[in-house]
Amino acid sequence: MLSCEQRQQFHDDGYLVLPAQVDAAMCEAIIAFAQQQLDDDVAPIEYEADTRYPGAPASRDAEGGLTARRLLQAVSRSETLRGWATGAALTQPLRQLLGDELCLVQAHHNCIMTKQPRFSSLTGWHRDSRYWSFQRAELISAWLALRNETVENGCLLVIPGSHRMSIEAAQLDTAQFLRADSPANQSLLAQARPVILQQGDVLLFHSNLFHAAGCNQTRQTKFSFVTTYRAADNPALPGSRSASVDDIVL
Repeated sequence: MLSCEQRQQFHDDGYLVLPAQVDAAMCEAIIAFAQQQLDDDVAPIEYEADTRYPGAPASRDAEGGLTARRLLQAVSRSETLRGWATGAALTQPLRQLLGDELCLVQAHHNCIMTKQPRFSSLTGWHRDSRYWSFQRAELISAWLALRNETVENGCLLVIPGSHRMSIEAAQLDTAQFLRADSPANQSLLAQARPVILQQGDVLLFHSNLFHAAGCNQTRQTKFSFVTTYRAADNPALPGSRSASVDDIVL
């Protein structure tokens, strides 16, 4: 259960790290499962080339074009993954932040992120709510570090408190990423900090929090299991991508 201080920290900063939530053996087992799924090319898989992010291969036919970025629909791939994503160890703190009636969103995240040593791309500064369609932009993602996450292997970067900030349209590009050339963004970007995680740590972060990530400059793939949650009274807008897959009621 979260302390009052932890709840206040999440409210103020838009994110919270919960240390040592999963033991090393379970993390390694999930990595082995994910690697086997990648080796067997078990769809659906998103590739770096699909993102069109800076540093990504130009197409799937280019060198490195079949470098995997995400194993999608993760909770339906494994009872172990579903058990963690719907289990009390994770959902109890989420209920404290979102309310007792909770749903796991299957249309967004719900993946194992794989940041590869070669051909991994940069992820610009964005809010996940830029392409999610719910009644309120008040969702929380849970990011389980399956290996240590550092600046060198492309850990998440965040701007604390940015989930509560109003952003003008001129500060964003056409894809709703923060513009690096906008004078109004310079003080905002100066507040950025890396979220260093140890294997088994969990990062909870708000769907309106600005975050980014660098490339993996190491020789080992970084694996992370990411799921997203909403309050039951905050459904997806009908006809949107967010409503394309039924959520799991917890």
